[in-house]
Order: sequence, then structure tokens, then C-alpha cells
Amino acid sequence: MIQDIHKKVLKRLAYGWLSLSILIGGVVFYIEMEKVDSLVLRLAKKESETFTADNLRYFNWPDAGTSPLREKAEEFLKSHFIIIELYDRDKKIILEAMDSGKETIEKELTQHAHRFPLGDTTYYRKFYINQQLFLQVLLPLKETSGKLDGYFEGVYQVDEDTLQGIKRDVVGSLLLVIVVTLVTSIVLYPIIISLNKGLIKLSSDLLEGNIQLMEVLGSAIAKRDSDTNVHNYRVTLYTIRLAETLHLESAQIRSLIAGAFLHDVGKIGISDTILLKQGPLSDEEFKLMRNHVLLGMDIIQKSNWLRQAGDVVEFHHEKFDGSGYLRGLKGEQIPLLARIFAVVDVFDALSSRRPYKEAFDLAEVMRIMRSSLLRIHAPATFALPCAAEERDAFRPTPVEYL
Repeated sequence: MIQDIHKKVLKRLAYGWLSLSILIGGVVFYIEMEKVDSLVLRLAKKESETFTADNLRYFNWPDAGTSPLREKAEEFLKSHFIIIELYDRDKKIILEAMDSGKETIEKELTQHAHRFPLGDTTYYRKFYINQQLFLQVLLPLKETSGKLDGYFEGVYQVDEDTLQGIKRDVVGSLLLVIVVTLVTSIVLYPIIISLNKGLIKLSSDLLEGNIQLMEVLGSAIAKRDSDTNVHNYRVTLYTIRLAETLHLESAQIRSLIAGAFLHDVGKIGISDTILLKQGPLSDEEFKLMRNHVLLGMDIIQKSNWLRQAGDVVEFHHEKFDGSGYLRGLKGEQIPLLARIFAVVDVFDALSSRRPYKEAFDLAEVMRIMRSSLLRIHAPATFALPCAAEERDAFRPTPVEYL
């Protein structure tokens, strides 16, 4: 059990580490990319200002495109800017200059229309071409008095050293997130295990208390019915072994164990004159005996933990041919757990001494069970000869169930 908990904790911590790494890493990546945008924009604006500050007076000349502005623009292209477009205050283009060999960039830009910025805002767009980072920036140009003189548009190419520095910063931040979340998960592991030890002990104590409760209830009725509670332990052990052979899940086996202990718990409400009668039961007495199923369901419904025994308590007297009680279910309408327990219950009834019969030896028990199986011609299905309290009907008529 402890080993299983260690595996579960490790698995969940690994899942938590991976999930947090992706989540926090995504947030950090977004923040870092915002920083990249800010950095590149700041570099582009700073460099563009060296050009516009000296040449703003040319923007609204009648022949601005043939003024010294063109010569200065072509000289400016030797910096990080590879494309420049200048607009007058009416947003009319007055000059366009491009570094040689950058036609691919120009073609990429023409596919995406841009908007002119309003007020003092700056429009920019980042894009990658051939693993190189470019920033298209468009900013308004104003005189010191605040009067708008025009617009500067340029494509800024981030140099290789700056780009590699950006990549190192982003990768470093993401690695830091992964390492920090991993270290946190490792630190949490012993803490969670330590907390689980207390929880395991509490759960074990609770489980032991619940099992003791089942034992008390089972033993109480066993002492009234047959003066021994060994029957409950026998059928429980038989049930576990049969369930394991059928490869049932752990949760189903736990429900079977509860059902085996509590299958006849309702008999605690049956009169001793009926429960301990040595001879055959009359029809009226047998009708009253059947009420133990309803009484048992009423008892276990008062506990969420005991309720898992419900299938066995309610349906272990159903018969495969539909002649059982209380609902008269047939075949696979009967819950699987009830069918499994019924085989075990009848096996124990045949192989044990009861007030109304002696115990059969194992060979005879198996002969009766096999003959019942053959009579109903149902593969993988038993039709067994009797239920324990049907002492007046102990004869080879099909009864129950897997």
C-alpha cells in the first residue's frame, strides 16, 4: 500500500510539474516576448530619431522627394533600417528608399496594410523572415510646438548579436521556470509523503473500524441463525478467491467482502420461532423469512460505507431461472456480484452441517453443482440446488446463479 502511494504521489507530482511548467512557461514566454517587442521598438525609435530630428524640415517642401532628404535617407539605410517611407502631414508618401537586395521584405510588407497612428502613439508590427527578426514601425513626427509635420515608416532589422541575446534571455527564463518547478516538486515529495503517513494511519483505523462493524453485524446474525460466525468468514474467503479467479477489480472485490459479511444481516429482524425452527417452514413462515432481504437493505442504507454491500444483500436470493426473490430477476439481469456470492453461499450450504442436514463431502458437492449446471444448459452459468434457509426444499431444483 505504501509503495502504491509513493508511485501515485510521484506520478501526480510529475504531472503537476509538467502542467505548471507549461502554464508558467507560457506566461513567462509571453512576458519575455513583450519585453522583446519593447526592446526592439526602443532601439528602432532611438535610431529613427537620429534621422528625423535632422531632416524634419524637408518633409513638407514642394519637392521633398528630390530634396537632400533622399540623399540623407539612402545614407541612413546603412544603419539597421532597410526600408524607409516618409509621409507628409496629409499622409501622402513623399519618399521611399530601400536597401538593395531587400525586395523580399518589401513584398512581405505589401501583403499587410498598416494604419497611421493617432496622436502620439506608435504603430509597430514584428515578423520573422528566414529566421531573422524585423520590426515595422510607423510613428508620427511633430515639431517642438506639437504641430504634426509628417510620418516616418521604417523596417528595422535586428542584428544577429541582439537576436542571439534575445534568444538566450527567453530560453534562460524558460529553463529557470522548469528548474524551479522541478525543485519545488522534489521538495514537496517528502512533505506529501509525511502528511500521507498520518492520513494512511487514519484511513487504516477507519477501515479497521468499518470491518469490525461488519464483523459485529455479521456475527450477531450468525450467532442467532447457526450459533457460529465461522460461516461469514468461510463465504468471505471463498468469495475473494472466486473473484480473484474471475479477475474482478479491487473495488468490486471490496464490495463482495462487505456483501459476504452482511448478506443475511436482515435476519436480525426475523423472529426466532422462524429463524431457529428445526422443521420445514410453512408458506407463511417462508414469506416472512423473505423479508430479511428488505430488512438488510434498510440496515445498510443507513451507512454510505456499508451500502457497497447492496448488490449482494438485495439480490443473492434471485435465481437464474427467474424463480427467486424479491424481484424475480433472470439470468444476467441479476448483478454479477450477487451471482458470484450465490455460488459461494450455496457451496458453503452444501459442504457445511446445518440443523436440517449433514455436510456433503467435496466430491458430492461438486457433483450436485455440475449436475445443476448441465440441467439448465447455460455455459459459464451455475444453477445451484438451494439457498441456506430453504431447508424444506433441499432438493435438486435449479436455484442460483453465476
